[in-house]
Amino acid sequence: MSKFKISSSTSEEIPTSALPDIIFMLLFFFMVTTIVRPHEIMVEQHIPKATQLRKIEKKSLVAHFNIGAPKNVHQYGSEPKIQYNDVFIETRQIPQQVEEARARLSEPEKDKLTISLKIDEEVKMGIVSDVETQLKEVNALKVIYNTLKDS
Repeated sequence: MSKFKISSSTSEEIPTSALPDIIFMLLFFFMVTTIVRPHEIMVEQHIPKATQLRKIEKKSLVAHFNIGAPKNVHQYGSEPKIQYNDVFIETRQIPQQVEEARARLSEPEKDKLTISLKIDEEVKMGIVSDVETQLKEVNALKVIYNTLKDS
């Protein structure tokens, strides 16, 4: 009698040839379905028009402050408020917010931080002057005022 040799050619490796395709399909799916939500503006904004405008080149170096009457008058009152990101702040909190914005930047970019003020045209100059004074205290002297292009 002859001896039969049982040979097994099964491999215990997991086939990974389709793995890159699956990863790219998942990446593409999340890129398409993800919504980038900007900060919600919680103040009234009727921006004045300007004739000469200049576009910001690097938007990551800009901290945005919105000033205007709150949209929800029943909850926040009708006095103009300062909004930074998604929260209302007082004028005395501006230096802290500017320092936090600087802390998020790399060392060479800290001096290039620009403060963007988007102010409702009905806001009195007193609150704007207070904001400018607070910005001067933390040496945030690069200030731009957002406007709409005059048609």
